[in-house]
Amino acid sequence: MNIIECDIEGPLIIEPQVFGDERGFFMESWNAGKFAAAGLDIAFVQDNHSLSQKGVLRGMHFQKPGAQGKLVRVITGAVYDVAVDMRQSSQNFGQWTGVELNARNKRLFWVPRGFAHGFLTLEDDTEFLYKCDAPYAPDDEHSLAWDDPDVGIDWPLDGLDIQLSAKDRAGKRLAELEPFA
Repeated sequence: MNIIECDIEGPLIIEPQVFGDERGFFMESWNAGKFAAAGLDIAFVQDNHSLSQKGVLRGMHFQKPGAQGKLVRVITGAVYDVAVDMRQSSQNFGQWTGVELNARNKRLFWVPRGFAHGFLTLEDDTEFLYKCDAPYAPDDEHSLAWDDPDVGIDWPLDGLDIQLSAKDRAGKRLAELEPFA
């Protein structure tokens, strides 16, 4: 596998080795030994799967306490996936990085603890999978505003009619949230 560092420290783009022929393809999306050898020694406790239509924006979520690291990927469709550094001690505090994940590039994105995470679906019937290293704890969940001008995420909106949940519409600006240490 190929591991690509992002423009801020922490999140990683992971390109798995894909073996393809006329029948289709095979790839390992997770192998604890290989990931540990690459410096990602992670114990996952929960797998999640979502389906969204084009223009759905989910995020920017984080749990505090009970922070989660997430390994995410797309199996059908495409998303623009974003992580925002919520660690006040980080030189990248409040900065974001984004990557397109889709069924064709088969990339995975590692979002470590201490980051808000979200994605915008770019195609209908997009299926998004993510492995979490801590369980979902609804009482610990917070939402950073997806459009916080102080963070300035450059979403590829291109005329999309954005669909948000009530929770995501109520997201708070970075200055209103308690960051990680």
